[in-house]
Amino acid sequence: MAKRYTDEFRRDAVRIAISSGLTRPQVSSDLGVGLPTLNKWVQNHQHDDLMSGPHEDVEKENERLRKEVRLLREEREVLKKAAIFFAGQSR
Repeated sequence: MAKRYTDEFRRDAVRIAISSGLTRPQVSSDLGVGLPTLNKWVQNHQHDDLMSGPHEDVEKENERLRKEVRLLREEREVLKKAAIFFAGQSR
């Protein structure tokens, strides 16, 4: 019996296949979907607005990612300064 997927799952799979930078075989394997099935979904939904739906979730995710980027940049700067300090100590 064929496995049934929700429309939301299909939209997410198409979005991932198109925008993730991964190959379609990788995406299909990661999601547990056959490659022909994923290709059919992409073909059927290629004209859909992939960002339709709850934009609030996208905005929350963007905000969370901006905070994470800021924190990682701060950590990188601290590590750069520490590397310079310890490089000077070993001479």
